[in-house]
Amino acid sequence: MSIFIIAEIGINHNGDLDITRQLIDVAVDAGADAVKFQKRTIDLVYEKDMLDGLRESPWGTTQREQKEGLEFGLDEYKEIDRYCKDKGIEWFASAWDLESQKFLGQFNLKHNKIASAMIVYEDLLKAVADEGKHTFISTGMSNEGDITRAVDIFRAADCPFELMHCISTYPMEDEDANLNCIQVLREKFKCGVGYSGHEVGLAVSYAAAALGITSLERHITLSRALYGSDQSASVEPGGFRSLVGAVRKIEHAMGDGAIGVHEKEVSIAEKLRAHIPWKSSS
Repeated sequence: MSIFIIAEIGINHNGDLDITRQLIDVAVDAGADAVKFQKRTIDLVYEKDMLDGLRESPWGTTQREQKEGLEFGLDEYKEIDRYCKDKGIEWFASAWDLESQKFLGQFNLKHNKIASAMIVYEDLLKAVADEGKHTFISTGMSNEGDITRAVDIFRAADCPFELMHCISTYPMEDEDANLNCIQVLREKFKCGVGYSGHEVGLAVSYAAAALGITSLERHITLSRALYGSDQSASVEPGGFRSLVGAVRKIEHAMGDGAIGVHEKEVSIAEKLRAHIPWKSSS
């Protein structure tokens, strides 16, 4: 099965539908399988005192203005839905509260996503699991008990899922990646395991692909110089195109692991071993 590659737009659209369409185009051009967003109900996710706090942004001087400036509503998501259908790419989103998950239910989406921050939100996990859609569950900031509870909820609901190994730092240092956790998660929970990366560069993602991940998620951006907390941990268009192309090559290169003389080696072996008593055992 091919690695399911997700271009995480998240909030890198900066509240601008034109930027959003350009980012969708980047994902389509690179050959990604899906684009992903984040959906929040501002007054449920953030405390009033926090929202009243000061924060300079392109939308004003308060935290509320910044959060609302980054949040899309129904009209914007209808356009996202239309544009993705027109471009032939799937989209879905990670909800950060129950109202947002209900909001996403207005669209005929094939997948759900549990963000790392939400893996401990059991009511949300149950609501998502009850939908029965294949769900990507990120494991950043989580211990074994947190992951076990999430897996138990999805298995009790008979909802298909896969875990996504993740380190929730932005950007992540390469030495913190702990990619060996991918195999540990796969063996312990007997499920597919993907990788959600926040590193600068592509090497760690290439290594994850070689470890047999089922999915790969990376944030994308038009430019890391743009406003936003996720931009520095994102991949620009040229890099994302290189990432998808290399991952597909890695998939083909992994092979089936069978030991033996490749059919393309036979004539070469006969030529290079012609001077010694040798006969193929195949």
